[in-house]
Amino acid sequence: MTADARPELEVVEYTDPLCPWAWGSEPAFRQLRAVLAGRARWRRAYAILFDADDDPAPDPAVEAAWYGRYLAEVAGHTGAPRAAALDRVARSSWPASLAARAAEAQGPAVAERVLRRLRESVFVLGRPADTGARVRDCVRDVPGLDPERLRADAASAAVLASVRADRAEARAPLPEVLDLVGPPPHPGRAKELDDGFRYALPTLLLRTPTAYRLVPGWRPPAAYAEALRQLGVPVQAGPERLSPAAALALHRSLTAAESALLTTGGPVAADAVRVDTAGAALWFHPDEAAGHPALRGQP
Repeated sequence: MTADARPELEVVEYTDPLCPWAWGSEPAFRQLRAVLAGRARWRRAYAILFDADDDPAPDPAVEAAWYGRYLAEVAGHTGAPRAAALDRVARSSWPASLAARAAEAQGPAVAERVLRRLRESVFVLGRPADTGARVRDCVRDVPGLDPERLRADAASAAVLASVRADRAEARAPLPEVLDLVGPPPHPGRAKELDDGFRYALPTLLLRTPTAYRLVPGWRPPAAYAEALRQLGVPVQAGPERLSPAAALALHRSLTAAESALLTTGGPVAADAVRVDTAGAALWFHPDEAAGHPALRGQP
């Protein structure tokens, strides 16, 4: 492939910053992105799990308690961290989705860190980044981020149009997932809405100029490797595993599941900052921990 050639493989990740199954899929997705580094265009489409016109709960406290139990059930399957308590069910996915898209203008490293913080707002802090103020508080100390530029870009017409297009795309699922019967606990059948369907979150669409494969729901890494094989995309046995310290330097935060899948094993790093949750633990790079909302005010 020449320096100017674009990879023929595209991966579309239908997701939402506040989705628990997407959070639990991050270890497999991080591995897949490493496998496909330089060989695929990876695009996230923000599907808007919590929409602006959703009816408010008659009793927000009861709803939060119920949803907290649901998050515990999901985390039991995925092994992901989860907050001990949830202050409320997210009111809207729009602020976080707009911020995640806006962060892409500041480069892939910053965009990854912003999206990760937005996910952690729910599953580490228990305080979803579901308003502009909460988003700004959540991401304001992300290393390398220009927060004022993020705020301006997130409020722009271009970013709004982009996320609106994502939402519409996610609500036009391919027919394979409409009546899907797949393996539990989250087979990925399209979600039926009042006005149609939406891809289950997360769903990956992998496509070349001549073919495509869908991998919906929560799946093991082998499912993504099989989809690539069916598309004729060469797949190595797996990306080279990094030392725990190198993986933490790259990703800035690691869950226990990510450490097990992506690293050579052993202690994460001598200077890593560990945070225990009601589910699994996770570790932060010292630079990330310095301003992380889960650690603010701690010595």
